[in-house]
Amino acid sequence: MESLVTWFMEVLGGKISREMIVFLISMVPILELRGGLLAASLLNIPIVRAIWYCVIGNIIPVPFILLLITPIFNRLKQTKLFRPMVEKLEARAMGKSEQIERYEFWGLALFVGIPLPGTGAWTGALIASLLGIRFRKAFPAIMLGIFIATIIMSVVSYGLLGALIH
Repeated sequence: MESLVTWFMEVLGGKISREMIVFLISMVPILELRGGLLAASLLNIPIVRAIWYCVIGNIIPVPFILLLITPIFNRLKQTKLFRPMVEKLEARAMGKSEQIERYEFWGLALFVGIPLPGTGAWTGALIASLLGIRFRKAFPAIMLGIFIATIIMSVVSYGLLGALIH
């Protein structure tokens, strides 16, 4: 994570604020809020400010994924060039869908909220879309998951547990 933050600072540091770097990291698939909060702690951004930038950055792509990814994927699968890539992404996402399919709202919230490799808002939104879970059910579940991830990653990134104990 430190090397990623260093790269962002070297490439964008003079052009945008530390907070904007954290915001952008939080929008990137795989890194998302988890990476954003870790980066914010490395950049010495106060936790409350960091949480706002990370949560907003992580939320922004979700409605677009929920509403648009299925039609986009269907269109891309009609091309020879993109079909294999889309089918691979769908297969990878659906390979993680059992918990979400079984428990829907709570499965999706926990999938997004528990910071394990391959989980998060991007993948959760993709799976919800592929499973046909309606926006009005999926979006609140993903929001709850982001809230759970925020609590967990705040403790991990800023060491709040240690501060509360002492």
